Amino acid sequence: MLTAINPATGETAYRIDTETPQSLEAKLAAARNAFKDWRKQPYSERAKLLNAAAAYMRENVATLAPLMTEEMGKPHKEALGEVEKAAWCAEHYASNAETYLTRQVIASDAALSYVQHLPLGTVLGILPWNAPFWLAFRFAAPALMAGNSCLMKHDPHVPGCSAAIANVFRAIGAPEGLFNSLFLETPAVEAVIRDKRIHAVSFTGSSRGGALVAATAASEIKPAVLELGGSDPSIILADADLDKAADVLKISRIINAGQSCIAAKRLIVEAPVYDAFTEKLKERLAALRMGDPALEETDVGPIARDDLRQELHRQVSETIAQGARCLLGGEMPEGPGYFYPVTLLADVKPGMCAFAEETFGPVAVIIRADDAAHALTIANDTEYGLAASVWTGDAKLGEAMASEIEAGQVSVNGIVKTDPRLPSGGIKKSGYGRELGPHGILAFVNAQQVWIGQ
Repeated sequence: MLTAINPATGETAYRIDTETPQSLEAKLAAARNAFKDWRKQPYSERAKLLNAAAAYMRENVATLAPLMTEEMGKPHKEALGEVEKAAWCAEHYASNAETYLTRQVIASDAALSYVQHLPLGTVLGILPWNAPFWLAFRFAAPALMAGNSCLMKHDPHVPGCSAAIANVFRAIGAPEGLFNSLFLETPAVEAVIRDKRIHAVSFTGSSRGGALVAATAASEIKPAVLELGGSDPSIILADADLDKAADVLKISRIINAGQSCIAAKRLIVEAPVYDAFTEKLKERLAALRMGDPALEETDVGPIARDDLRQELHRQVSETIAQGARCLLGGEMPEGPGYFYPVTLLADVKPGMCAFAEETFGPVAVIIRADDAAHALTIANDTEYGLAASVWTGDAKLGEAMASEIEAGQVSVNGIVKTDPRLPSGGIKKSGYGRELGPHGILAFVNAQQVWIGQ
């Protein structure tokens, strides 16, 4: 039984039965059968399906978005935006997949030699709770347009979202088994990865979970893409537009109540502007409204689960005990739900808890750097390597610094975000492989070499 708990109240919203051995077998068999025909469909037919999915989500956003608010506490206005972004991803691949996968002719001693991109089979997406619709389409849209079928094992805490996403494909008349949700407890996933009808795995989640998935997939010689955690640095240099940086980093840190892998987590500020930037960010964070995520005026909703909230509070308390100054928040609120206040920790240093660990919640930490070189050293002092940003009045300097940052994605004078047009992913303990853009669709194809003699 999968249980959805409303994190704004702590009360059970509803329950969904887990798969029986018979229902799981039926879905695996249906995915395999759907692939046999789908792989032969032209891009135009695949695109029709993805465009229909996008249209359905936009037409039904008023009923789809509240599922995220109820199950994982995403503020209503953010939930609406997530459904729109999922639709955009479907449309992007519908329009661009054929170009991304076009045949590549390569000169050799053959009369003709080229690489063609063929689908692999069924791709299993193993997804977390923090962006249920976006992450589903981030993995499924390119996989489907490449000619694969998809099975999605969503987080056990968002079964309603998982069911709704599967229903999108059912409602638009997708071939039986082409996309389906698996309602499973996490320990049951290993057997699915090992099933011979699964040909590749896309995993988004913690580094610990990613290591387990990667080890299982590797033992079966199956490709995997991993998008894992991050302790993302943002470097603010002395010549930066401090108001713009504070405005954007406020959003980056608190979107989805800070429960985002690519959120700005460690704000590394050059010494001459350290105090000024800290005050500007404090002012902006203090103005945010925490409360019922169903209300339009709410900026920050609850943490998705109480165990996650308790872990976040441990990190904050430990960091304060280690010498950081708490300028905002930092106290566990009373009352129902899993709320945690927007928190600002200053004078954080390498080795402190909130510096070394990923903080998954509305907690910003500010670190002082002597100069740009010192800021780079601090930024790279982490086992993670997902995303980063640089803020400076010299765009060329920011671009040069990007090549020195150990991360899969760097923004200069802008928010770190995922975009269907651009590849996204990490290095080090933030994972491997890429999603989105042309690189994302190439992750789950057979790049087959064809050599034709005279």
